[in-house]
This record gives sequence, structure tokens and C-alpha cells, in this order.
Amino acid sequence: MSEEGEELEVEMEATAASGPTPFQLQFDKPFPFQIKIAEWNPEKDLLAMVTEDSKVLLHRFNWQRLWTFSPGKCITCLCWRPDGKAIALGLEDGSISLHDVENGKLLRSIKSHNVAVVCLNWEEDTQLVRGDNDHTYEDRTMRFFPPAPRIPRMPGLGSGDTGLMDDPVDTFQDFSNSSHQCFNILCSGDQDGFICFSIFGIFPIGKINIHKLSVSSPYLDKQATYQLQNASIQKVALSKNLRQLVVPSFGELVEDIVKLKDKFIHTDGELVELDKSSRGEDSSVGLHCLILNTSIFLNRKNELHQVALQASSIEDLIEVVRASLAVMSKQWSDTMTTFHEKFDPLSSLIVDHGLESNSQDEFLSLLFGARTSPALHQFLVNSLGEVGVKRVSKAIDNAGKELHVVVHEHLQPAVEIIGFRIGELRGLSRWRARFQTIGLDEKLIDSATEKAGMLHVQLERFSRVLATVLYQFQNFFNWVAKCIKILLSDPTDQIQPPNSELVVIFLKFLLDHDPVGQLLEVNHTIDVDPDAKQRVEQLVMFGGFLDTRFLERTLANEFSQLEQCLKEAFLMPFTTISKKIHCEDLLPLYPLPSSPVASSLHGPTSISYYKDNLDSAPHGLVDYICFRIPDESMDLTNCIGVIRGSTNTSSSIKDVSSPGAVLLCIPDGYHCIDLSLYKQREIVLLLNEANSTSESPGKSWMMMVQTSDLSFMPLSRLGPTNLWKLRELKASALDLHIENGKVRCIPHRVTNPLAVSASRGVACVFSSRRHALVYILDEDEDETSDME
Repeated sequence: MSEEGEELEVEMEATAASGPTPFQLQFDKPFPFQIKIAEWNPEKDLLAMVTEDSKVLLHRFNWQRLWTFSPGKCITCLCWRPDGKAIALGLEDGSISLHDVENGKLLRSIKSHNVAVVCLNWEEDTQLVRGDNDHTYEDRTMRFFPPAPRIPRMPGLGSGDTGLMDDPVDTFQDFSNSSHQCFNILCSGDQDGFICFSIFGIFPIGKINIHKLSVSSPYLDKQATYQLQNASIQKVALSKNLRQLVVPSFGELVEDIVKLKDKFIHTDGELVELDKSSRGEDSSVGLHCLILNTSIFLNRKNELHQVALQASSIEDLIEVVRASLAVMSKQWSDTMTTFHEKFDPLSSLIVDHGLESNSQDEFLSLLFGARTSPALHQFLVNSLGEVGVKRVSKAIDNAGKELHVVVHEHLQPAVEIIGFRIGELRGLSRWRARFQTIGLDEKLIDSATEKAGMLHVQLERFSRVLATVLYQFQNFFNWVAKCIKILLSDPTDQIQPPNSELVVIFLKFLLDHDPVGQLLEVNHTIDVDPDAKQRVEQLVMFGGFLDTRFLERTLANEFSQLEQCLKEAFLMPFTTISKKIHCEDLLPLYPLPSSPVASSLHGPTSISYYKDNLDSAPHGLVDYICFRIPDESMDLTNCIGVIRGSTNTSSSIKDVSSPGAVLLCIPDGYHCIDLSLYKQREIVLLLNEANSTSESPGKSWMMMVQTSDLSFMPLSRLGPTNLWKLRELKASALDLHIENGKVRCIPHRVTNPLAVSASRGVACVFSSRRHALVYILDEDEDETSDME
């Protein structure tokens, strides 16, 4: 019998005494990686895993691997977009990368934080019911324009940080289109206490610092305002109606010094507290649950959706413009490098022959019929030759064609649609009653509108300069080729007769200058003829624009100014929404020593929202928070805490019952290594035998607990004399029993994480011997056979 078969037999014998096996083992697969993060796709039978060395793996339910990639940075957290079509990775450098579920391609990288991202949560508004008072909005862009242009793809350019893609499928555009179908918000928290919010995972719409939040809680002294100091975020969980955000955070609860200056005196420049009696006997350092009011997302959902739709689409098109300019700049720079490699040796030959002239003088002397110098003769006949002229001429001609393609198929359509979308925002900004409340400023949008128009003007200017320069180059090369033929005494009529006047213009203004490259440069000022400046100033009198110095700016600088205007315009909604997100309650959960060990700060915690028709459930949703209490806390050992309805304390909700709580005691000899809330208010626990050793690793157990069978006790509001309310429940703690309930024995030791899929009814655990085990949690459901 195989090793796997023997283990399954041992498992069956181990659970025979407790009756039928409650969870069916779907398969047990060897797995050569140590997994630190695992999350099931909310819509598909897909499991995303992150290894210890930060590789991302995607497997089907049957354990077929679809793809793997490494971002090259340490991955700290992971979450799926609600529709399951994209995955978000939080990285140690503070950035968040979005990847396509089909192939793992990078769709977008956003730098929202300055330090490591520790948690992610992505929720969408599932209530799309529009009443008579809702002002619906139609995106009219597709009625006037073809589909938005794609990011240009050029050979030799990868997708890297520039956003350029060479994949035949335009996943970037698919992501942009699909992400806008439903209003969704990505929340991210970092280790410095900052929480960022972005609509569609693209458009940043808010940022707060939990250290600066002030709160007066019914569980604390109502006469005082408190703050969390030295706080670190453990999780963020946005409610499905987008009204509230639950944030369990470790930190020290202190009174707000700014508002309580009369309780402090100055001693050697430092603040010293006079009265500490209000804190009670317990330390205020521990895990606290912050309840943030994010009702602005729901109350202004339509306005935010409209602005974010236009703004994020503009951001997509800005990426197209940026990539187009990068492609054009690199393509033209490489071509001009080839040109100079062929023609710069003439300067060296002039010096070698002791001549006091330059390349321009030598070509002009040849053009006007003077004697050809030995240096120029040697350069044309030997160094350059007919082959060299043809090669550089073809290179510049090809570069010109490619630049024209990028301009007409990517850059110009993107700029036109950007102008249209900014015009849509301009119309919205004039609806002050609805859109100024979220910070959409009319003056800033007007400025961006003009810059978009100026960019279109600069693009037309660039196209004309490019066409003129290319014609000048080809005329010059024809003349050089004809000269070489004459010097070789091989005249021919196959070469098109060059225009001598254009050759002179080329030698004076283009041989040592690059007007096309200058227009693609950043921080470069173009010299403009005074007469041209005067004509532009006269045009201002006719209206239409106020900028009279646009001729001095390059195309790249104009684009940079548009970006800056858009940044300022979109910063106003960001700042406005950030100020309207506040902390309305704080619930202390359990204390910790003043210097907690690292393991205490990473205890398993799970948060979920369930629909409930109870009167105590505000807006039909009840939140559940499940967490393991460290052994050194509140004189409890091997205990799980469950909080129901922590958001019921919201100051905006009247006549609701207090939150309920219950303590669950793990049986002696077992240790909870991970837990997860499951559908229908169940809790799945992963237990290891506590007395196992390396020689005898022992067994593990997976247990499901029904919260409907638990007796939740209301948490009293006694003020600061008893900060940690869960201590009141010690006498009523419930003992869990391995012999009873829904329990499955696993014949070997397992490790975290526990990955549970509520949509598919499965759980995946990883054993210490590097095996992956998938169990069917809902074995009675018909969908089990479908998944098999």
C-alpha cells in the first residue's frame, strides 16, 4: 500500500470512534513549497498561494497549476477583486500590484504606502438598486469614440515599470473595462497605521492614520477622548454596504493629549500626566477594535462612481500617453544614435587630416561645387559608402513610420478621449450641490481642460515637425548617395534629384540638432521666434486659451503639466473624502504585556459580515470577529474570542442592542493555529496537538463551530474601571470538545494558513511534511460532484 493510502487508513481508524467522518478529503497532494498566504477565489475554483520566498502560485481545485510568477519583492498580503478576475498583492515596499487572473500579468502597480502593506480588503457594492431620487449617469464616451487605444507594444520593450506590454492579449484594457462595471473599493493598511482607500483598486479616494483618530466610546469614559498610540494594524474589513470599516489594531489606548492639556504639566519640556486613576488597574496596551464610519462611500456612491469612472479611465489613458511617449523617445533616440554612429567619424577624419573646418563646412563646400577635401572623400567613399547611406536612411524611415503609427493609433486617440472625459468631469463639477460635497472643484477641472487642449495642439505640432524632419533627412540622404556615385565615377539616374535648398537647411539646422528629440525631452525649453510669440499673444484676444508660452514647451513638458493639473484636481476629492472618514467607536478586546512578543501580534483573526433580519442588525448586516486570545492575556489559556455586532455601538444607529461576545476554550492538549469565519455564521478551527515533538509530530484536527449554538453575552458599558470587557465572560466561557460536533482528524501535524472558500464549500490546509489537503466542508451540497 502507498504512503498516502496508509495515512488515509490511519485517518479513518482515528475518526471511527467518533462516528462518520464529517469532512470528505478530496485529495492529499505533495507540495514542495512552504506556504505563508493562501486565499480562494470568490467566484472560481482557484486557489492563490504565496510561498516563503514570495512566489505566487495559482491552482485549480483539482490542483492543476495555471501559472506562477515572482514580483521580485517580498509579498506581505493578498486579496481577490470581488469578481475574481484580478488579484491584489501587498508588497514590503508599500506598493500594491494588481495582476490578471488569466495569466498573472501585471495590470497596474500603485504606490499607496511608504512602508510595508500588512492587510488588504476589496469589497463591492452589491446593492445596485436605483430609486427615483438617484441621479443615474451614462458614460457617453463610447457613443462618440471607438474603443480606447491600447498601450503601444514595440519589439525589445518589456512590461516592467513603464507599463509597456508585449502580450498579444491586451489584458490591461480588459482590466480597465471590467473593473468599472460595479462600484468597488480596495482598502489597504500598512505597518505605520495608515489605511488607504481606492475605487476600482485604481483611483485613490482617501487615506487616514489611525494614530490621529480620536474617539469617545461607550465602553470608555464618556467625558474623555482617546487615541491609539504606537498602533499597528492587523486587519481591515469593509462592510458589504460600505458603511463601516472594522480595524483590529494593536496599540496603547491613551487620552487625547490635545484635548486634555489641563491634566498635564510641563517638566523639563515634557508632558507628565497628573491623574492616572482613570485608566484603572489594567494596562491599556492590547488589541483594540476600531469602528470607522465610512458611510460617505454609500451616501455619495453615485457621485463617487461617476467621478471615479471618468478619473480612472483618464488614468488608464494617461498610461497610454506615457507609454507612447516612452516608446517614441526610445525609438527615435536609438535611430539618431545609428545616424551619429555613421556620420560622426567625419569629424575625426577632419582632425586627422589637419583641416580647420567642421562637418557642416565640408558638406556645404561639396554642395557648392568646391573641391572635395581628402577627409570628406575618404568618409563618403570608404567610411560611409553606399551601403551605409542606405542602412541609415532605412533606419530613419522605419523610425518615422513607427512614430507615425504610435501617434495616430495610440497617442492622438488617447489625448482626444482624455479631453472628452475631462469635459465630462467639467460638466459634473458645475453641479455644485452634489459634487462639491466630494471635492470636485470646477476651477481645477477647468485648468486641466485647457491643458488637455494644449496637449492636443502640441501633438499636432509634433506631427508636423516629424513629417518635415523626415522629408529633410530623406532629401539629404539622396544628395549624399548621389555624391558618392559621382565620386565613384558611377553616375546614375535611379536616385531622385535632391533639393539643394533643403540640403542647406538640413546642414544648418538639423545636422547637429534634433528638433524631434527635443520635443520628446523633459525639462527642455524651445527657442521661439519673437514674431511667433507676438502672433500667439494676439490670438489670446480672440479667446479660447490663456497660455501664451506653450510654444516654448516640449510635448513631454506639456504632458507633464497636464498630469500635474489632473493630480491637483483629483487630490481635492481625495482630501475631502479623507476628512469625512472618522472613528466612531473603539472596543478593547484583550490586553498584552507592554513589550509583547512578535507571535502575539500575529494571532489568527477573522472578520465577516452576514445578513441578519434582527432588529439589532443595522442595515441588515451583522459583523462577526473571531480571534485567538494569547495565553498571557487576562489569565486565560487556550481561548478563542467571538464578538457579534461590534458595529452596533455606532453613534449613528439608535435603539440597537449592545454587542455580544462569547469565549470558547480549546480542549487541553490542543492549540489553535488558525481560524476562519465561514458562511452561515460558522467558525472553522485548525488545531494541533500541543505536546507533539519532532520524533512524534502528532495529529491535527479541523473543527466547525456553529455560532447559532453559542450563548452570546452582552458586553456591559461600565466605563474605564474595567477596560477589557471580555474578562467579564471568563466564568461563562464554553468548553469545546473534540468528541462532539463537526470534527475531522488529520493524521499529521498541519501549519497555517487555513484557506476556506465560502462560495465553494472547501478548505485547504498544509501539513508540516509539505502536503496540501483539500476537504469538502459542505458534503451534503449538490455542488460537490460538480467540483469533482
